[in-house]
This record gives sequence, structure tokens and C-alpha cells, in this order.
Amino acid sequence: MSDKEAAILGLIKKDPFISQNELAERTGMSRSAVAGYISSLAKQGKLLGRAYVLPKRKQIVCIGGANIDRKIQVLEKLQPGTSNPATSSISCGGVARNIAENLGRLGLEVSLMTVVGDDHEGKRLLEQTKSFVDMEPSKLMVGETTGTYTAVLDSDGEMTFALADMGIYDSVGVEHIEKRWGFLASAELVMIDTNFPAEVLSKIITRCKEEGIPLVVTPVSAPKIKKLPPVLEGVTWLIANKDEAEELAGRKITGEGDFFKAAEAIMQKGVEKVVITRGDKGLIYYTKMNEAGVILPPKVEVVDVTGAGDALVAGVIFGDLRGLNTEAACKIGMACSMLTLGTEETVNSSLTHLNLQETFQKNFN
Repeated sequence: MSDKEAAILGLIKKDPFISQNELAERTGMSRSAVAGYISSLAKQGKLLGRAYVLPKRKQIVCIGGANIDRKIQVLEKLQPGTSNPATSSISCGGVARNIAENLGRLGLEVSLMTVVGDDHEGKRLLEQTKSFVDMEPSKLMVGETTGTYTAVLDSDGEMTFALADMGIYDSVGVEHIEKRWGFLASAELVMIDTNFPAEVLSKIITRCKEEGIPLVVTPVSAPKIKKLPPVLEGVTWLIANKDEAEELAGRKITGEGDFFKAAEAIMQKGVEKVVITRGDKGLIYYTKMNEAGVILPPKVEVVDVTGAGDALVAGVIFGDLRGLNTEAACKIGMACSMLTLGTEETVNSSLTHLNLQETFQKNFN
């Protein structure tokens, strides 16, 4: 931002109803020059629209998927080629949406930038998420079908396979992000999953780097991690599971040392902090600040693993925004994940700042 743009923005902050003529008089510029600077400020996301609307301060903007989750859990050992007795449930899901709701339930200001269809499922997602998340950056797409995710769980609650119908995200282009950049420009932190097209992800990563906005990337799956650009400079945190890390690092992980080698390979792409989750074996973290470690999970009775990874990411973000070091932030993430593992819900409806703190203190202090 130039000095003249800063001067104009300062006057608008003091009086959002000030006219361009008044701005010209007070800055000593021509009215046409003021109009040009205002246009530039709008493109930078410092102003929203023509009425000098200043973007609201949001701690976090989550960008990516919002789906309807269908979970089917078999009651006995899964047998291919025949009918298996099972129970089923339907809930709101999507990686970015889940993380946003977790953060909202923890008391943080968070908004969600996603797309849903103009169908019953899309309207349900918007309605049920808005209690904890600002949905203003999201868009209802006419003629599109809302994304769905169907997971088949074994009798222990572990996922055996999943099916994803996410074609709606292919319709999101770079212009969709550019029109809504004001929401990101005012954010303290941005989180993206890998549901949107590659060019959109690349645009967000590049612009967050240029504007100094901390960025968290969490892949949706190993196939979708291929959408990330080869250079990841500007990514503050990358939080992935073993399969996703293998794909991004371009190497197999067979032993504990391989986790750190994969994390190092990912850091060489430009990432500052890498976390690789290992299921019931906890996680490893490795950073450019020479922080490295393994965190083993406390014992927990697993009811359902769905959403646990999203809760972990939310917990890490929660700890990071409170100034905790990498190890402590990862432990907060693990405590948040534990609260989700103990429920059938994708996002634990009883999650609060207080019970997260209690879980953390009980298991990690």
C-alpha cells in the first residue's frame, strides 16, 4: 500500500461516508486520482464495494469443502460381495467446514468460503453451520449439486473406504477468490483444504505470501494433494496424514525416521512447519525453526474416527493463534481430536474452550 493509499484509507476509517470530493480536498489530490486510489484499495481487499465498506476483522477464514456426510458402519466384519448389516447417519461435513465449526465452537471468530448447490442439502449446510461460522463469503450455486461424502466404517469405527461426489468445486475459478479477497485481506490466518482447483489454490498461496497472511494447508486426500503447486513458499503450516505426506514428499514412509525425511522434503518446497499424523500412533512435527518431535496419543475409547483429523487441525490453529510453540499447539490439536474420537458426531457438539483446556491439562500436563 502506498503512502497516498494509506492516507485515503485512514480518512475513510474515520468517516466511512466521506465523499471523493472531500477526500480530494483533504489530501490535495484531484478527484480522479482519489478515485484511482480507491479502486486500487478495493482490489487489494482494503475496501469492499463502492460504499467504502471496511472489511470486518475475522481471526480466521476457512476455504474449501462443505459437504453432506453419510456414514455407514457395519455391525460385524465387513464381507465383500454380500449384504452387510449396518447403521447409517447423515450430518454436515467437509474439511474446511468442519474445521471452521470446531473453531467457532471454541469461541474464535471464523468465516467459511465455500460453494453449495441450490438444493436441500446446500441450504441445510448453510443453515446449520451459521450458528458458529460467518457464512457471508460462501456462495449458493444455481444448478449445481451440493458435494457429498460417504464413508463406510468397520465395526470398530475405522474407515474402510469412502466415496466423494465433489464436482461442484470444479466450477470455482480464480475470479471467485478475487471477488472475495476482502475477507482474506482482513484475516489473521487463512486455512485452505484441497477441494478447489489447482489454479485457485496456487493463487491463494501466492497472494497470502505477498500480503504476509499466515496460511494453513490441510489436504483432503492423497489424490487431491496433487493440486498443490510444486513451490509452497507462503505456507505456514502443512498438516497431512501419512498417505498425503508420501504423495507430496515423493517418497515412501516405512519407519519413524521416514516421517521426518518426508517432512524435510516438504519443507524444502517452502513450508515453514510440517505436521504428519499417524493415526493411533500420534503425530510428528518438524519446522524450519529446528523444532522436531513425536507426540504419542493418550489412550482414548474410539467411537468414530470421522472428523478427528479436522478437529486436530482446528486445535493446532487454536493453539498457534494463542502464541503457543509448535509442540504445545500440536498437543492442543491432539486433545481436540480426542474429544471428537469419543463421539459419533463429525464435529463434537459439546466442544468448548473449557473442555478442550481440561482435556489438554489432564492428558498432556
